[in-house]
Amino acid sequence: MILGGSYKLPENSFENAWSRCSSKLDGEVVSTELKSLVRQVHAEVVRQPSNLPALKRALDALLAFLSSPVGRTHANCTALDLFFCLDDAWLSEGWAHLPVEFANVLADISGALHDAIKVPKVAKNFDSLPEQLLERVRNIKLK
Repeated sequence: MILGGSYKLPENSFENAWSRCSSKLDGEVVSTELKSLVRQVHAEVVRQPSNLPALKRALDALLAFLSSPVGRTHANCTALDLFFCLDDAWLSEGWAHLPVEFANVLADISGALHDAIKVPKVAKNFDSLPEQLLERVRNIKLK
């Protein structure tokens, strides 16, 4: 768990992770809109102390985009999955500082979201379709 500013985010953590996952995937281009949505989620996930309403809004916007006809592509879903697997910020500290509901959504984004388009039954089984993840975020109760 991250304690009171003792964790230093690796420099260029977002850009390093984004550059590793945002190229063409299976011949498909990642939407340009995705980067700014992912950047906002990233900023809120690593914020210490957490701003949970802002994180919920950022996740909602991101997952609403992935659930839309323009955003629901294999490249976008795979890029987001890879991003949450590859970001240096997650490798050492993860998101243990967040409430379990948020941590579980982030874990499922980095788990089976990449299957959402090509093998939707697998993603659905793990509650990792964009629509399922969006519903879960919207159901998070803030105190």
